[in-house]
Amino acid sequence: MGLNVMSEKSIKFAYWVSNLSGGQVVSDIEQATGWSTEYNIALAQTAERVGFEYALTATRFLGGYKADGQHESVILTSALLQATKKLRVIAAVLPGIWPPALLAKLATTADHLSQGRWAVNVVSGWFKEEFNALGEPWLEHDERYRRSEEFIRVLKGLWSDAPFTFKGDFYRINALAYKPQPVQRPHPEIFQGGNSKAARQMAARVSDWYFMNGGSLEVLKAQIDEVSAEAAKHSRKLKFAVNAFVIARDTEAEARAVQEDIVRLADPEAIAGFANAVKQAGLATDDKLGMWAQSRQQDLVQPNDGFKTGLIGTREQIADRIVQLRAIGIDLVLVGVLNYDWELAHFGEKIIPLVRDRENATVSGANQPSDAELDGVAV
Repeated sequence: MGLNVMSEKSIKFAYWVSNLSGGQVVSDIEQATGWSTEYNIALAQTAERVGFEYALTATRFLGGYKADGQHESVILTSALLQATKKLRVIAAVLPGIWPPALLAKLATTADHLSQGRWAVNVVSGWFKEEFNALGEPWLEHDERYRRSEEFIRVLKGLWSDAPFTFKGDFYRINALAYKPQPVQRPHPEIFQGGNSKAARQMAARVSDWYFMNGGSLEVLKAQIDEVSAEAAKHSRKLKFAVNAFVIARDTEAEARAVQEDIVRLADPEAIAGFANAVKQAGLATDDKLGMWAQSRQQDLVQPNDGFKTGLIGTREQIADRIVQLRAIGIDLVLVGVLNYDWELAHFGEKIIPLVRDRENATVSGANQPSDAELDGVAV
């Protein structure tokens, strides 16, 4: 392998922080994966060492669907930032649970402690029972996204220098000015997911990054094109990330066999419960295109449709697929694996260098003079 040179155009990699018990699949298959705070600190240091740029925490307050234990996202994000030097860590938060003014202040301190590496993923919510258990109102689908958009507008306003006033349907701020401001300017990176029309339009208006569930190249390209066109109406550009469950083995047959075992050993009761919860959320939209609305039972074994992205096979096949994802406009791949004890490091040590080699070869080829140009050069 040659020298791997990364540029701003290079695809970036994130991994799912393992802060929920049960791992990344709703299956009874054996997983070499932990979820303790100590485990996650060590995992973050490993991920940073092997080339990951981002880590994404999950947010859950209520157990179920194999995630019976949960470490809180915002506090754990701060711990991971303190244990690393370069890794950017994304805290997942739920509007309706978190007041934006409180989060904006906490985030600013975290951004200073980490020298500008804190980021947020605004999760509009899919788990009705969780809101009920916390005594918070459960809004209808599009209303949840309206609240999330106000949430982001409040964050951005409080991360600006001037006293900020906001009179929305969900939040009120009265001439509030925070000091200091975050290290990152104009503000820490803001991520957001969702698949519905409401989610896509919200991303186009206010978010920096749009997270997508796993999908085929055709499906992902269509989403990217639609959201990009919508963002252009607001004179904005945003970046795109996709969820992917990675199974890398010496042969494609071995990798597919692991996938088949995961599905074969899926917990049918947990899958049915999860399917009912998320499909209610996704099918509540007028276009029936909300998160998971088009997911089959076998897709839900990996809760964010990670199998669909196609990173299952040999290391070389996976690297080729990642280059294809970059070509359609994906800026970041969010990686989940079965065995965090060794597979995350394996991805960084064996697959990321293959991707960088392919990127470098593409750049080198693009910089080579064409035949027509060579014809005009005297030898």
